[in-house]
Amino acid sequence: MKNNILYIVIAALAGLLLGYLFFGNSDANGSAADGHDHATEAEAQMWTCSMHPQIMLGEPGDCPICGMDLIPATSGEDGLRPEQFTMTENALALANVQTTFVGSAQAEKNTLSLSGKITANKEAVAVQASYFDGRIEELFVNYEGQEVRKGQRLATLYSPELVAAQQELLTASALKGSQPELYRAVRKKLLLWKLSDEQIGTIESSGEVMEDFSVYATVSGTVSEVLSAEGDYIKKGQPIAKVSNLNTVWAEFDAYESQLSQIKEGQNISITTNAYPNELFEGKVSFISPVLDNATRTVTVRASLNNQKGQFKPGMFVAGQIEKGRSSGEEQQLFVPASAVMWTGERSLVYVKVVSDPPVFEMREVDLGDRIGDNYQILSGLRAGEEIVTNGTFTLDAAAQLQGKMSMMRPQGAATGTSDESGTEIRMDLPDAFQRDFVKLMPDYLQMKDAFVASQAPEVAKSAQVVLDQMKAIDRSGLGTTERQYLDTSLQFLEKIASNPVLEMQRDHFVHLNEHLVVLTANLDSLGKTHYVQRCPMANNNKGAIWISTEEGIRNPYYGDVMLTCGTVEQVLK
Repeated sequence: MKNNILYIVIAALAGLLLGYLFFGNSDANGSAADGHDHATEAEAQMWTCSMHPQIMLGEPGDCPICGMDLIPATSGEDGLRPEQFTMTENALALANVQTTFVGSAQAEKNTLSLSGKITANKEAVAVQASYFDGRIEELFVNYEGQEVRKGQRLATLYSPELVAAQQELLTASALKGSQPELYRAVRKKLLLWKLSDEQIGTIESSGEVMEDFSVYATVSGTVSEVLSAEGDYIKKGQPIAKVSNLNTVWAEFDAYESQLSQIKEGQNISITTNAYPNELFEGKVSFISPVLDNATRTVTVRASLNNQKGQFKPGMFVAGQIEKGRSSGEEQQLFVPASAVMWTGERSLVYVKVVSDPPVFEMREVDLGDRIGDNYQILSGLRAGEEIVTNGTFTLDAAAQLQGKMSMMRPQGAATGTSDESGTEIRMDLPDAFQRDFVKLMPDYLQMKDAFVASQAPEVAKSAQVVLDQMKAIDRSGLGTTERQYLDTSLQFLEKIASNPVLEMQRDHFVHLNEHLVVLTANLDSLGKTHYVQRCPMANNNKGAIWISTEEGIRNPYYGDVMLTCGTVEQVLK
């Protein structure tokens, strides 16, 4: 009995020992191995922001600069060329990277889109002027938009010359029997001053000199500009008002250099307006400016429109669509979606997926042809059948920068706010008088910048007008050609901001204004207090844009509340 109990105990102990050896060690080893793998993975995985690749955190969360969700950062890999890099499938999914294959095909939309506004037909603008010297006693055209009819009285003038001429007329009238030539000469003189036969006859019959004379409209139309005021003394030929006949108006569009090859005089253009969204107006291209605007790099394209119903008002924004004629050779051209193209200075870039598994990308410089609808023609740099990125390109560029690869975000030698594209600092020798005047306008510039931050378009326009007026009054003496060019270009964009009520377009002009105004500011000897040149990498279609602030903390004028703190300090000015 005792032996049986002993055998049972020994068997139980043996079973426990074997179970521990088979299962206990396995679990422990497995747990240790799993823990080691997870720890290694956790240690290796870093998280970054696609907009601010300098951010590197050890856990997921929000970007401390712009608040966007962090994405997994990828580590370097071997076996790739210097310009190539890879991303994990998880990172690609989070960034919503999408690709498409390049093919020889016709662009889906064979139309060219242009934006512009309605302007008065300058061929139908008449200047109403005085035909004699005098003082305006009464003015009957007082505001823009006032309707006038041919023969309507515009103003009454007192003219010492006419008083003297009337006295000559009365004297000559008494002698016209003996001196008819003198009488005809005096009468002709009054006719040349646009007095009517009826007025001259009234003077002769009454025998009295008239003190006030009326100026009458020579055309019918709408007053587009009042050029004089009651009490003004005006000279012969000096304008009183401009009258525009708005039965026909111009639709003027801005076309970029790359679009000019698609536009010809006589082409049909379909026009839409915000005022009449359900109506389509047809016109023809009647004029293409021979001069390129150096500031905006655009050319004015004009179409004349019938406006008998008065639907079009000068200043209205319009959109135009020009259908591009198809050619037989066009079917063999390469086209890519516009969303695939990234711009940096004068270069155009795309990301090509050169290997599918694992996904490997490289940045490629391409030469673009015409833009047709939402597609670009590719002249060189890509081949049919290659796979390109059409969505998430900015995130890929951030990943490339993190891995030390070629990227367009901050390429080596790229231009900054105060340097050119070769990286050379732009230096100017600004006269003392210019510097004193320029420093005075900085508070109003900062007020305009704050209005952009608050996304208040009316305040932006008001502040821009104040800065514009101050900049026009700056002492230009002693400025060189380059300095004058930067100043004149700044004036042009200030005028565009002040005259445009649309916040998005104001911000577009603010980008170009700062490209010139920051250079001038950086060349001042002293600003009196510290200023910061700051940069948002996402503005200007992801090409980046700069501005000036007196606060080191970022308050983004290009996005306002949407991304208020997105940006970095590029330079400190004192």
